[in-house]
Amino acid sequence: MTRYRIGLPLLVACTFLSGWGASARAETGALNVLTWCDHEDPALLEPFEKAHNVKVHYKDIDSTGAALAVIQQSHPGDWDVLVLDETDTGRLADMGLLSALDPADFPMADLFEGVSSPALNVVKGKMYSVPEKFGYNAVAYDSAHIKAQALADIQVPWSAEYKDRIAIYDYYVPIIAYAAQALGKDPEHLTDADLPALRDKLAALRHNAALVGDITTTQQALATGQVDILVGGGEWVTAGMHKDRPDLAYLVPKQGGIRWQQGIAVFASSGHKDLATAFAKYILTPEAQAKLATSSCYWGMPANRKAVLSEADKTILQWAQQPAYIARTATYPQLTSAFDKTLQKLWTEVMQNE
Repeated sequence: MTRYRIGLPLLVACTFLSGWGASARAETGALNVLTWCDHEDPALLEPFEKAHNVKVHYKDIDSTGAALAVIQQSHPGDWDVLVLDETDTGRLADMGLLSALDPADFPMADLFEGVSSPALNVVKGKMYSVPEKFGYNAVAYDSAHIKAQALADIQVPWSAEYKDRIAIYDYYVPIIAYAAQALGKDPEHLTDADLPALRDKLAALRHNAALVGDITTTQQALATGQVDILVGGGEWVTAGMHKDRPDLAYLVPKQGGIRWQQGIAVFASSGHKDLATAFAKYILTPEAQAKLATSSCYWGMPANRKAVLSEADKTILQWAQQPAYIARTATYPQLTSAFDKTLQKLWTEVMQNE
């Protein structure tokens, strides 16, 4: 399943590992990481680099597909650590790309209940990734124009009252899954039989929306007041802008929402597995979790409940609501290649029909 970047803030540029080649591969004292942008802050990396006398090199990716493309063009052992959508862990483990991890190396008991799911990271009895950050594709909104209680019902974005006050995040997987929830279906186990109802539900949502756009477009639309509601939004949209736009917030309706989860894994071909595992362990520490949660790239919930966040940051992330939000959200569906293409086709046809 291809997964596009969740939660880039406005005007964030991708950073790529410069000079990647034979010299970089041969470099000692380096750890090479394929990662999303939230792991690239110096404030996050420097404590690990100093503690282990190592330099962390990274290449910025925005999907599992992008990671696979890099791997295919690389030599075995080029890369040590991978940050991935945990719904892709099983597929990559089955491909032989990931090294099994020892749960005893990680603070599994400190992770939010419901976030650490064997269904996502355990294959044939072995764990291949550890959840490190998560968040929601549900509803982001401008509380200056619409109150939280008005959005408690998942059906609200389909109401004629909000026509042309809605933006839709242009990523088919979570929005189709969200529409499935609005239909009372299990979003993690969709089939071809669900497609007609999903098509109608998506078409009705599209008819109500002022725009369908990428992260930057929809975030700007919400921030500038072009729309009041972003379907598919979450803390990744609103939290990082809280200083300038404190009226922007997010919530998970009573019927549920979709939860994205990042995991960290070690490549099976890594020549530095001990160091790679040490990096994964570091990322799960309370101190690193706080820095990851409030990354300059995008905010999200730390998987570790002991993350040393300020009370103000916890309020912005809606910390107290997390047990309830987790309980009523579903993770991204694990799609076959064929069904993934079917959903992409459905999405394109419906969203371009207005």
